[in-house]
Amino acid sequence: MPSTETLLALAMLTAFVLYALLGGADFGGGVWDLLASGPRKEAQRALIARAIGPVWEVNHVWLIAGVVLLFSAFPRAFAALSVALHVPLTLLLIGIVLRGSAFTFRAYDARGDAVQRRWGRMFSTASVIAPALLGMCVGAVASGGIRLREGIVVSGFFAAWTSPFALATGALALALFAFLAAVYLSAEAEEPALAEDFRRRALASGAALFVAAFAVLLLARTGAPRLWAGLVHAPFALALHAATAVAALAAFGLLLRRRFHAARAAAAAQGALIVVGWAASQHPYLVEGALTLQEAAAGEATQRALLWVLLAAVLVTLPCLLLLYRVFGRGALRGMG
Repeated sequence: MPSTETLLALAMLTAFVLYALLGGADFGGGVWDLLASGPRKEAQRALIARAIGPVWEVNHVWLIAGVVLLFSAFPRAFAALSVALHVPLTLLLIGIVLRGSAFTFRAYDARGDAVQRRWGRMFSTASVIAPALLGMCVGAVASGGIRLREGIVVSGFFAAWTSPFALATGALALALFAFLAAVYLSAEAEEPALAEDFRRRALASGAALFVAAFAVLLLARTGAPRLWAGLVHAPFALALHAATAVAALAAFGLLLRRRFHAARAAAAAQGALIVVGWAASQHPYLVEGALTLQEAAAGEATQRALLWVLLAAVLVTLPCLLLLYRVFGRGALRGMG
């Protein structure tokens, strides 16, 4: 039987995987909104808005769930991270708020005027910056650059998330989200030409994802040595890399054959494996080199209470989400929210 902190860590990981696959694809939609081009530029943006619109705020549920679990179940880690990363986290929150506000104002503003275009630029620009910052925070956590002394952060407020490894992780997150969005949108498009537009974008961003992942792996050798050891030498490393490679090749192959719905499942599997691989390589550390799961965990009674609350939340929330997706998200359960 896994320990209570392990069960809570798995629940937190599940929330972050779902946020990457659903919320991340929403960020990627903003990237393609910024890069919309060609004779179907407006149709591309309309499809992005239609895919994101009905349930996009719901996808933040997974981020909120993960952060609440971190705060409640692993308070020492939450305290360390919120201090060490308060600059990028504050910028990330500003970006998320600006992005949501701009998307809403653009949807209800007068069509085609200068103000609506301004909201559109704000929405798409924030969609690029926010996921990059999210990836940089992940890179900082994984790098071991956050150092503590008697519970106090002593590594400064900038070094960890501005290192080459963290910057490369930010690029990896941006490429992953853009790839997921393009694959999902190619399946959402009803017009073949529009599906072809996003198929080409999916192939291009998939290539960028491969380059970014390779760069992160190389930089991990010096920038995140414990993560490097996990990715290369751990018993699960070969199986993990093989599964990720199979999913990536399947996604590419299915895109080339224009089997978009199957490609969407393969791309989601690839994204999930990337996030799970990061967590597995970092285990048992929650803050690499500084705090293990056990060291960061709350008291035993709190952990048991959280597990019951988590179970109740799942029983109440999941049926509501399924109903919401069924009513408003024409294709949400098949991919993008």
